[in-house]
Amino acid sequence: MAAETRSPRARYREQTRAEIKEIALRHMAEGGAQGVALTRIAKEVGLSGPALYRYFSSRDDLLNDLVRDAYDDVAAAVGRVGADAQAGPRLALCALGGAYLDWAVAQPHRYLLIQGSPVPGYAAPPDTVQRARAVMGPFVKVFAQGEATEAVRPVVAEMEGWVRKDPAVADWLHAYTGLAADDAHAGTALAGTVLAWSQLHGTAGLEVSGQYSGMGHQARTLLNAQLDMLAEAFGLR
Repeated sequence: MAAETRSPRARYREQTRAEIKEIALRHMAEGGAQGVALTRIAKEVGLSGPALYRYFSSRDDLLNDLVRDAYDDVAAAVGRVGADAQAGPRLALCALGGAYLDWAVAQPHRYLLIQGSPVPGYAAPPDTVQRARAVMGPFVKVFAQGEATEAVRPVVAEMEGWVRKDPAVADWLHAYTGLAADDAHAGTALAGTVLAWSQLHGTAGLEVSGQYSGMGHQARTLLNAQLDMLAEAFGLR
């Protein structure tokens, strides 16, 4: 099938939207999400204030696009590791966690946009839930290979109940692992992912906010140690 031909107007609109987002990201890197102001961006793009609203209806509309882009970007970074991983699940887990941490450290303003509270009163659009699950999908696939030890059985039991009650979670889990909601490994896969996610964001959040400065170790080393202990708890080799 031939590629869809876009009109010059459609191409111009797409280019202008991309330029607006690029400027917004620069402002965000300089002053946080609260520094994103449409009137200021309009001046840099060479548009009037009202004209810019033809591309984004509000600041929140612009932030929504930036949030979606950030999730898609980190999902691609993590997905590349998941696709290329040839080692066992234990090493794969550390590689996935490292890919996410590297992305967060390289782009702290985008990490804080999707994991922090960018501006008072702002709420991310509902479709970002699916994008977040795309980031977590490779982790689920790794933990599906595990066997929970007694130490994490209470968490597994909670996750077993969750996946059986929530069709959306069950569908997501099945898409990445092929497991049915009532499979014995479904709760294990979900529990490991949730615990890994907590470890990952604890480390990434502290690193991005500068809390590890001067402590004499690298965040990557600390994260690897945390994930290695988690792998042990889930019998990953």
